[in-house]
Amino acid sequence: MEPTTPATLALEYGVPQKRVRDILRSLYGTLPDDRTRWVLDDFQTEEVRSRLDSHEGPPEWALEIGDKVRRRAIHRQYGGGQQGGISTSRKTSDIFIFTNPARGSRYGYDLHEGLQADGSFAYTGEGQSGDQEFTHGNRALLNAADEGRIVRVFSAKSPYATYVGAFTTGDPVCTFQEIPGEDGILRRAIVFNLVPLDASTSLLSPNSGQLRMLKPQVARWDPPDASDVSVPADGTQLPPGDRVVSRVEFQLQADFGRWLEERGTPPSRLRLPVAGTIIEPDMYVESEGWLVEAKKSTGREYVRMAIGQVLDYVNNARALETVTTPMILLPGRAEPDLMGLSADLGITLAARHGDSFELVRP
Repeated sequence: MEPTTPATLALEYGVPQKRVRDILRSLYGTLPDDRTRWVLDDFQTEEVRSRLDSHEGPPEWALEIGDKVRRRAIHRQYGGGQQGGISTSRKTSDIFIFTNPARGSRYGYDLHEGLQADGSFAYTGEGQSGDQEFTHGNRALLNAADEGRIVRVFSAKSPYATYVGAFTTGDPVCTFQEIPGEDGILRRAIVFNLVPLDASTSLLSPNSGQLRMLKPQVARWDPPDASDVSVPADGTQLPPGDRVVSRVEFQLQADFGRWLEERGTPPSRLRLPVAGTIIEPDMYVESEGWLVEAKKSTGREYVRMAIGQVLDYVNNARALETVTTPMILLPGRAEPDLMGLSADLGITLAARHGDSFELVRP
């Protein structure tokens, strides 16, 4: 018989775990220092049950991040189908997502599903054969943010499911990718872009197609090209909010790369392993130690985003033997206050100046 914990009791009665733990502390005090969680014997279980029987009304969310429970117990309390990866609750507005890319590999789910470098989670929609359509669970996910529905993600390994946390859809809501079906024939898949609200993404598997690395890797840098961008070729209309990739940023990077080569400091690629995934600045100038993040605009939101990204790169590049310096590449000078902020943070700005570039050092 499986042990009874606050999580299993809270799920059974549809109450927050805090209520269960409060009852336990009132009855038995706090846990000893050598124990990290409550595991109840039969007597303790019945004592807590007797104090929970009076609960009325719709069920509240019972699970906390990291709780591992039987999947059938989730559906017993909140409803929803026990098969498949997307399940909509009949008692709440929640949408449940169960991810197990290894098990779904026969349907091609493992090719794109998993934790991404930016902390988002790519989730392959439902539909095991033929092109996936915006019906049933896929439609529910597509409209989740507009309808104010929380997406609750679980890492599943039958018969258990571990609660990862609450998510919503990002921007873009989804993309289309080609994956093989069980018959090996390529088909169109909907890959949803889920971003965490309150979650521990370390509980998710990284995308299986990403490179596995134990330390940073430096490789050859090639100028980006617009042909690198993959878009549907069949005329399919993407959902609202789909990202438009700017040729301006591509050209900015290409021109700066040539400028660097002309001055004898050619750029490279740098791949940094972080929490089971990979992040990569737009370029790495090894001879100078520059980690470069390029933005197509000097607008405030673009510069603020670049500041956060480039500082994150430097923080995760500490495994390199050389000292690294954050650099932001822009098509012109930023606003004076942002220039000052960048200087205070030790960030070098590279701004286009005619046919050349000027460096504004901290």
